[in-house]
Amino acid sequence: MSETTDALKVVVASEHAALFTYGVITAFTTSTRRKTVDEFTAAHRAARDTAAEAMRSAGATPPDQEPGYVLPVKVTDPVSAAKVALAAETDSAVAYRSLLEKAGSPAVRQIGLDGLTACASRAAQWRAALKQSPYTVALPGSR
Repeated sequence: MSETTDALKVVVASEHAALFTYGVITAFTTSTRRKTVDEFTAAHRAARDTAAEAMRSAGATPPDQEPGYVLPVKVTDPVSAAKVALAAETDSAVAYRSLLEKAGSPAVRQIGLDGLTACASRAAQWRAALKQSPYTVALPGSR
């Protein structure tokens, strides 16, 4: 594999983890946030599919979803659900930033840029929901 397909593999894996996370938090989400969670889940699914297709186009095989993922905190209520969602967005942003740095073509760079931008936007929304200030970080995807 190339540096680009290695980075795409990390993106696909992070999207699998984000989808798992959103599946878990759905059970603890308030009715007012349910539509947002559904939209964010759909966005992660589409992003995963885009990155997986880019891998296949490059002759690589995307990773399968794991049977389960370890969440950073136990999800027991809407607040812990929002914290876990923020962690998933932060992790995905790291993967997309790496892809952006390692992309070997304009098309893959665009995947990285789109993914990083989307994760940063969703993370800002979760920080706002958690009343964390500032809502944004200076360099999304750089721990």
